[in-house]
Amino acid sequence: MRKRIFDIVEVPQEGDKASHAYDLFMMIVIVASIVPLAFKTQTLLFQTIDRVSVIVFIIDYLLRLFTADYKFPKLGKAAFIVYPISPMAIVDLLAILPSIAAISSGLRLLRLLRLFRTFRVFRVFKIVRYSKNITMILHVFSKEKFALISVGSFALAYILVSALVVFSVEPDSFETFFEAVYWATVSLTTVGYGDIYPVTTTGRIVTMVSSLLGIAIVALPAGIITAGYMSELSKPKDTLSDQ
Repeated sequence: MRKRIFDIVEVPQEGDKASHAYDLFMMIVIVASIVPLAFKTQTLLFQTIDRVSVIVFIIDYLLRLFTADYKFPKLGKAAFIVYPISPMAIVDLLAILPSIAAISSGLRLLRLLRLFRTFRVFRVFKIVRYSKNITMILHVFSKEKFALISVGSFALAYILVSALVVFSVEPDSFETFFEAVYWATVSLTTVGYGDIYPVTTTGRIVTMVSSLLGIAIVALPAGIITAGYMSELSKPKDTLSDQ
């Protein structure tokens, strides 16, 4: 019986209607539980939705805890101790806590963590035409992770250097270093909201250089991912299916 529960809530087999129905039900509950966050006032309907959804989430959490030894078969009985501290279990718990009356209403935004639960549901869906593409994209990120980390590190370093430079030459335009980092980030990404900007000639020169370099830095990860994706597409289908 526990193995069947595990198959339904965690690892469905192809053609398992009960598991697919459970996934669809959870998706509906997840989306419904997020809807009240879009409104400032809490009506009786929203309160009912929240109470019902949190009950469903608690039951789902307990079912996964109840079958934790199937998720971590190598751990044996220790799986019941390890599961509560696993990343997704922590997200599930944080998604439940804000709805408990004893928890401060200031934690209301933690309900947004329920969105992460959708990744678990999507992962167990057996929609072939999507799963192959998702697997391919994830493989590209995994294969090119060092190149992407290098580009990300370079971008972060440049943001900090630019922020330090402009913070030094424009002390009146930026009250804190964080504002300078914010300016450097939006300039590097060529967004340029215009809410914070330098007024001196030196500061404007720094801004122009930052924006021009930003085009190249932003284009680098896009090029790496595109090249990796095209490389995966060019592989034989049998090779892709084995990954």
